Amino acid sequence: MSEVTPLKHLVIIPDGNRRWSKQSGLPVWEGHRRSAEKLGNILEACKEKEVKYLTMWGFSTENWKRDLEEVNFLMDLFIQLLSSKKNDLIKNEIRFRHLGRKDRLPEKLLSVIDEVESETKQFTEWNYQVCLDYGGRDEIIRAANAILRSRKESGDWGDITEEEFAGVLDTKDIPNPDLILRTSGEKRLSGMMPFQSVYSELAFIEKNYPDVTKEDVISVIDEYYNRQRRFGGS
Repeated sequence: MSEVTPLKHLVIIPDGNRRWSKQSGLPVWEGHRRSAEKLGNILEACKEKEVKYLTMWGFSTENWKRDLEEVNFLMDLFIQLLSSKKNDLIKNEIRFRHLGRKDRLPEKLLSVIDEVESETKQFTEWNYQVCLDYGGRDEIIRAANAILRSRKESGDWGDITEEEFAGVLDTKDIPNPDLILRTSGEKRLSGMMPFQSVYSELAFIEKNYPDVTKEDVISVIDEYYNRQRRFGGS
């Protein structure tokens, strides 16, 4: 077997919650609720396989277009999930970070995010990130504007380097994703970390996310180690 770069950072796009609800004859929010219940098992899979960084996409910049009742349910669900998992994250010494915009999230959710981030910031080995109000293009625009503001203040209009740009992204202290997994059979990234993912391996599961098991995730991680990453080399 060819030696492969260790899987440090796994990104999951948990697609198919609404389809699962429809196929199960249940209200749309039941798929979201079932999805939230998966977090513990996914974190366990990452610990077993020594994946130090896990990022989950919870809510995109485009998801605001959904029905207001569904959006409100999701915001409340994120509050409940983070509040209920805070002690588990602390017990297991997992650092939590939010990726995405903060200016449009409800104040109560922001308060919980700040609380969990603050109470887990001392941990360094295990890391869990959630993308809320996140979009890849939006992240790039925000990063470009951050550099523009800095240049205006300093008067330095030299060329932008990759390192400088990466340093103002939401993921500035987080390794680029080694593997991005999307569920429900959809084979696209939909704007997940476009700058960071240029050399990421991709994996797709046909199951809707509420049906994905810990064993499914472990199987995808095991399959990653059968690949050879060249990063543009021969």
